[in-house]
Amino acid sequence: MSYSAAAPELNVAIIGYGLAGAVFHAPLVAAEPRMRVAVVVTGSAERAQQARAEHPGVRVLPHADELFAQPRLADLVVVASPNSSHAPLAHAALRAGLPVVVDKPMTPTAAQAADLIAAARAAGLLLSVFQNRRWDGDYLTVRRLLDEGRLGEVTRFESRFERWRPTPKGGWRELGGADEAAGLLYDLGSHLVDQALDLFGPATVVHAETDGRRATVTSDDDTFIALLHDNAVRSHLWMSAVASDIGPRFRVLGTTAAYLKYGLDVQEDALREGSRPGDAGWGADEPERYGMLGTPGRSERIETEHGSYERYYAGIAAALLDRAPVPVDPADAVRSLSILETARRMAARD
Repeated sequence: MSYSAAAPELNVAIIGYGLAGAVFHAPLVAAEPRMRVAVVVTGSAERAQQARAEHPGVRVLPHADELFAQPRLADLVVVASPNSSHAPLAHAALRAGLPVVVDKPMTPTAAQAADLIAAARAAGLLLSVFQNRRWDGDYLTVRRLLDEGRLGEVTRFESRFERWRPTPKGGWRELGGADEAAGLLYDLGSHLVDQALDLFGPATVVHAETDGRRATVTSDDDTFIALLHDNAVRSHLWMSAVASDIGPRFRVLGTTAAYLKYGLDVQEDALREGSRPGDAGWGADEPERYGMLGTPGRSERIETEHGSYERYYAGIAAALLDRAPVPVDPADAVRSLSILETARRMAARD
């Protein structure tokens, strides 16, 4: 597909308009100057009405097949539907000649992700996975401290995404099975594993626990993974919906200092509340939530980097229009999914 420099706007079709499509993808696409939300695919009348209200002029289709039969409607397809549908929808988009962004996890299995990459390569089309939490402010702060050498040699990386939700919400994420990539291992683990591998490189699973603590939930809601990276860093990753006491978001131990940070990145809540990139204070952490860097008895407060989810779609626009690399290589998803699959198997044996 070719693009005219005189008309650089990219028409984006978003398949699915639930949490992922409506709260994350659509606002971030709309925030990118070279993109617009042109098509939304949803079978829900309520969500169709919501899409029209939030994106005037958007074309709403009830079925993805209608989009693929009219590929000129879009320059990019975003797959933001339930996890089990990611692979078939992405393959269909590629067959229609359309570049694809797939929400995380890219597919339920590493083999499916590898097949999707091969199909995109054969078609000569862009493929990327939406790992937006690479642009969390706290994660960017950890990366900056590593780049500056302020921790010395890192020995242990602890990362938590914990919430206190004793009453389940229901839905496929809590009631689905492994074939649906349901549960926190795939929902939040796809973020935490991606971050750990992005920071410290390849790893193997040393230990994994996946538990369903709430009586009506059939998928995991309290999960732990221990990784050993090839460079000898150990990563401990926690995901929980039943944490009655919330641990630090990051605890990174190095040979000269440690970094401790509480609280989740602010961008998800901001998007849910209607804030958008470019608004005053977008991505900014509260000073009282800044992390601490130091050793026992001697520490300093470290200002959190501004979160910037909008950089993902800026990168996608640059990849399509300027031949830049994609902001997230889909091969990274294969590595992360291999970890998640191993963790699930290991936990099932215990």
